[in-house]
Amino acid sequence: MRWKTTCRPCPAVLLEVRSGCPLARADQLGRGQRPVTVRPVHIDASVPRRSGGEELAEGEAGGDAAASAALNGRRRPSAWQVAIAMAVAAGVVLRFTARSHLWLDEALSVNIARLPLRSLPDALRHDGAPPLYYLLLHWWMALFGDGTIAVRALSGLLAVAAIPLVWVAGRRLGGTRVATAALVLFAASPFAVRFGTETRMYSLLTLLALAGWLALDDLLQRFSWSRAIAVAIATALLLYTHYWSFYLLMVAGAVVAHRALRGPAGPAGRQEARRAAMAMAVGCAMFLPWIPSFLFQLRHTGTPWAGAASPRVLFDTVFEFAGGFWDPGFVLGLLSWVLILLALFGRPIDGRRIELDLRTRPEGRMLAVAGFGTLGVAMLASFLAQSAFAARYASVLFPFVLLLVALGTTRFADPRVYGGILAAVAVLGLIAIIPNAVGDRTSAPKVAALLAAQARPGDVVAYCPDQLGPSVSRLLPADGLVQLTFPSGGAPERVDWVDYADRNHAASTIPFTQMLLERAGPTHTIWLVWSPNYSTFGTKCTALGDRLAQARPHMDRLLKIKTQYFEHPGLIRYRP
Repeated sequence: MRWKTTCRPCPAVLLEVRSGCPLARADQLGRGQRPVTVRPVHIDASVPRRSGGEELAEGEAGGDAAASAALNGRRRPSAWQVAIAMAVAAGVVLRFTARSHLWLDEALSVNIARLPLRSLPDALRHDGAPPLYYLLLHWWMALFGDGTIAVRALSGLLAVAAIPLVWVAGRRLGGTRVATAALVLFAASPFAVRFGTETRMYSLLTLLALAGWLALDDLLQRFSWSRAIAVAIATALLLYTHYWSFYLLMVAGAVVAHRALRGPAGPAGRQEARRAAMAMAVGCAMFLPWIPSFLFQLRHTGTPWAGAASPRVLFDTVFEFAGGFWDPGFVLGLLSWVLILLALFGRPIDGRRIELDLRTRPEGRMLAVAGFGTLGVAMLASFLAQSAFAARYASVLFPFVLLLVALGTTRFADPRVYGGILAAVAVLGLIAIIPNAVGDRTSAPKVAALLAAQARPGDVVAYCPDQLGPSVSRLLPADGLVQLTFPSGGAPERVDWVDYADRNHAASTIPFTQMLLERAGPTHTIWLVWSPNYSTFGTKCTALGDRLAQARPHMDRLLKIKTQYFEHPGLIRYRP
């Protein structure tokens, strides 16, 4: 056993400890123990050497230099630590970087949240969402305004707040290596960054899912009232944020119930699980005041804009987490799937070999249940209710899949391979984020710019479908233009999702065309903001344009439909 100390201005001294404990005094030694024999060996401190006195080669001196710097309080961060810090810093900055204007869902969120608080419950009954995020956004806009940067900053802050929770979750799961991998993965995640720059509730949903998981883990380890209250509050907040939280809580509740009835931790562990189940039940009870609104939404709103999920979503969702099916996202998605499988089945033997355990590894098993179990329940519910699936809804299970990927990186015992995988993941993720930072999600600004430049007060602007209204009208002057939406003829700021499909199927373009002509009169121009093939509308928006062209043949297509935008309205002008 050898200890090395460095003194200034003294040379380095190696203490060769022959036996016993070097920190014990002679009077502290027990019977049969021999006192320590220490032989000092003086060495020239200017030359790095091995403990026996021989000089170290140039490349071998780094460890002693680092130890010496640490003892002197001058430890420098390694290149590895600097790279991790840079990846995390880039991820933080990118959560506040998006040049696009708001698209439908974002503009709709802002228009609902700016209502007086007493009007929010009724507005949300017609929107189909729970209230928590809209309350937060309402108070946020009261402080910082409703500009594009301001309203997105709330989601950015929530996304940044999740970063330390990812580290804590990874540390609990598998120590510093898993925590580091989870930190890099989350910081450079295209999915996390995208919804950190979107004025919606998905960053909040991810944050609460992580916080709830950590709180439940604490409570299952040791009961305390503060931990039980934390679990109850996290449960309630999840339900008030997004209805997909039901699926996560169903899976978590099933796991806790199994542990309470047949858990392997003995009577004490089963007792903790029963208390955790009660805390979750209390959290669910806090949702009771919103139940009437929820039941109304369940009957009348739903998701009429898309079809039900297919089994393929179990596979595709991981690619959506990785940035989609274009080049860097596709490669990152394939790598993520490999790491997920290794997390579930792999066990490192040495730096070159990984053993596969078909029974799955216990540390990956629970994450897979939380992530893919929730996704499976959601997929089944979507099929039974014929409701839509969107990858953004999976924000509630995203952190568990990400932790599973992070766990997969540690199946490589060789630190060089581990580091190389993290570097590849970070680079691919940051490349996949670029379109989110510099691209446009909607062509609404182009439409609004043309209207602002050429439309005159009294002109009529028609939106078909009505879903194009919020993003375009937000960018237009408040006064001067008459703005109407098909099929209701209402204002463009919000969309009424109540019985949406039935109303659209029953709507006719004939009376709406006549209304537009009457409102415009013989002197004002009609402007049609339109896009074809929206679900539940069929060809009605195309038919509306044709009817207007028959009534007013002098028409100009000022902006063509460009499908490279996620939301792609076009603009047609019908002169008097």
